[in-house]
Amino acid sequence: MQEALRTYKANIFRALSHPTRIAILEVLRDHELSARTIQEKLGLEQANLSQHLAILRSHQIVVNRKDGNQVFYSIRNPVLVQVLDIMRQYIQGSLADAVQMLGKVAFEASPR
Repeated sequence: MQEALRTYKANIFRALSHPTRIAILEVLRDHELSARTIQEKLGLEQANLSQHLAILRSHQIVVNRKDGNQVFYSIRNPVLVQVLDIMRQYIQGSLADAVQMLGKVAFEASPR
């Protein structure tokens, strides 16, 4: 059972592993948007957007609904927004640590 859960988690991370898919989730974080609006906000070709949305849909990360000739997308579970925010905090912390370490290295390397 644990292995199946780990595999499921890995598949979710794999689906999130492309910058365009992260960008899509960032524009969807607060509300549902039409595919056309997502396309315009991100400056993507329609075919490219469709491929990324298909991956996100197939992993149940986003859901869609049709209204006339438009398709609207939203994040299936808002907990994912929290995950993305935590990742941003993690990255900011890692960058702060790296900057601090570089400062020490630069200080040690400077002529005295």
